[in-house]
Amino acid sequence: MILSRIFLRNFRTHKNAHLNFSENLNYIVGGNGEGKTTILEAAYYLCTTKSFNSKDSEAVNFDEQEFEIYGKFKDLTEDNIRIYFSLSENRKHYFQNDKLISRNSQIIGKYPVVILSPADHQITQGSPSDRRKFVDSIISQASSVYLETLLDYNKVIKQRSAVLTRLRENYDKQTLLELDAWTEKMIEKGIDLINYRRRFVDEFSSYIKESYLKIVEQTEIPDIKYECNVCGQGDDTDNFRRLLAERRDEEIRRTTNLAGPHRDEYIFSINGINLKTFGSQGQHKTFQSSLRFAEFFYLKNLTGKKPIFLLDDVFGELDANRAGRISSYLKQVGQAFITITDFADFSFLSKEDKDLIIKIESGNITYA
Repeated sequence: MILSRIFLRNFRTHKNAHLNFSENLNYIVGGNGEGKTTILEAAYYLCTTKSFNSKDSEAVNFDEQEFEIYGKFKDLTEDNIRIYFSLSENRKHYFQNDKLISRNSQIIGKYPVVILSPADHQITQGSPSDRRKFVDSIISQASSVYLETLLDYNKVIKQRSAVLTRLRENYDKQTLLELDAWTEKMIEKGIDLINYRRRFVDEFSSYIKESYLKIVEQTEIPDIKYECNVCGQGDDTDNFRRLLAERRDEEIRRTTNLAGPHRDEYIFSINGINLKTFGSQGQHKTFQSSLRFAEFFYLKNLTGKKPIFLLDDVFGELDANRAGRISSYLKQVGQAFITITDFADFSFLSKEDKDLIIKIESGNITYA
């Protein structure tokens, strides 16, 4: 899958910008505040219907009331995507080939996308919710069934939480029966999520190992482990139901869902040692890069489409050796979009004639 062009109107610093892209590596070069990351953000919008770092309202150019993003994807066929957001209405419209798309889930996975940025430190160093979000985003792009199941599960725990609140205020039999009904729905959807996640980790582990070894020497072996919140000995469904029964009084007292896959954890390790607890900064950054390359090749193999690969200000945080290896590894990706501050400072990068340098300065865009 290729993103061949983008048009931006009133999108952050870009009042009226037209960009054409290479089918290979696109180096987007410019100083701070010139709008390099904005181009990656626009590509991400086209692929997912949303930004990776802000609210829609924050992306509107100052003194304007709307923004528009237009993009063209080429695969077996061509798709024209248009996104229009109105600040006064606080409403966004997503059009695919001039047809209004009413649900975001209709787009997720159709144009798979992977983004590697400094914010990825949250994946390996942040909270369990950051790792769940990372895993959920990958599986959701690979499986529309998983995405729908995840959305249903989140609705169920929201409803169940509301029932728990009512029970704390007024403990009655009818509301208890309602809680039991939501509990069964929670177990049903939750077990589906657990089974998907377990299979994903089994498959994804080999992708992480392969990507990691492309970036560092073979003295380090990475791994990922899934810690299911409700699993134990025996049947998962029985364990889940028993745990919820044991914690029901506490859940009512605290008015929150205390057990379920929304509390799962993923443990990253190197040579069997917990990365979050004992990993160096270099190991964290390398692991984060490996996760994104693993995500790319995983989605490529499962969907049959090459994801759009976005790399935002990545090389400045790596030593020259590992940055050079990542640059070489990108040759196996195909099309990628890479923001850098000054190309002259990155002589170790692998650049070929078919790659494109896009320079942005004071709103002007030039190609080299």
